[in-house]
Amino acid sequence: MQNHDPQAIFDQKHAAGYDQRWAKLAPLRDALHLFIGAVLSDLKADARVLCVGVGTGSELIYLTQRFPRWHFTAVEPSTAMLDVCRRKAEECGVSDRCVFHAGYLDSLPPSDTFDAATSLLVSQFVLDRQARVGFFRAIANRLHPRAFLINADLTADTSSAEYQSLLEVWLRIMKSADFTPEDLDRLRTAYSRDVAVLPANEVRAILTAGGFGDPVQFLQTGLIHAWYTRRA
Repeated sequence: MQNHDPQAIFDQKHAAGYDQRWAKLAPLRDALHLFIGAVLSDLKADARVLCVGVGTGSELIYLTQRFPRWHFTAVEPSTAMLDVCRRKAEECGVSDRCVFHAGYLDSLPPSDTFDAATSLLVSQFVLDRQARVGFFRAIANRLHPRAFLINADLTADTSSAEYQSLLEVWLRIMKSADFTPEDLDRLRTAYSRDVAVLPANEVRAILTAGGFGDPVQFLQTGLIHAWYTRRA
């Protein structure tokens, strides 16, 4: 399988309407943000946070407002998504604490190490296992020792009966958010072909191989699992 280009995927999905499309699923996002804030709340007052694959910036906006002295570097390969993120930051009056980088982490200019990083529903698009390990190792290389990583991905043993049952519940949630039958069919196809949905133990192993300590799962909302860990 080939790795898919997030820029092409998300530009095609009309980034300007992305937030509106997922608005009815905001409780899933809000629960994740609430826990992220709790995990990272002991960081120093002027912490520097790296947001990898920031998309339209939902976690960035939440964290900038909760921690008014933190500074952020937002990395996103889709220029359309990053433009939305930048505009939201400007509207919220927090853009002066943000650096916006259009591209991947390997093209981000060198800087001081970060106190924490977020990667939310990003690594699942890296289909090759070694490339996924490399993705996390690149993040680790940008962090100071013992810095936090927050990672969330779609996670399940897709060969199990449990997954098939949970997938049906998950798709009902999508349907309640006005996804059409065609949309749901596309999700089924994507989860089997375009997204590396792996069992939790495999995601943990990839994180540790990428340079992090034992991950702690702090949240599950349907198929989304979230962990925190520290750079080893």
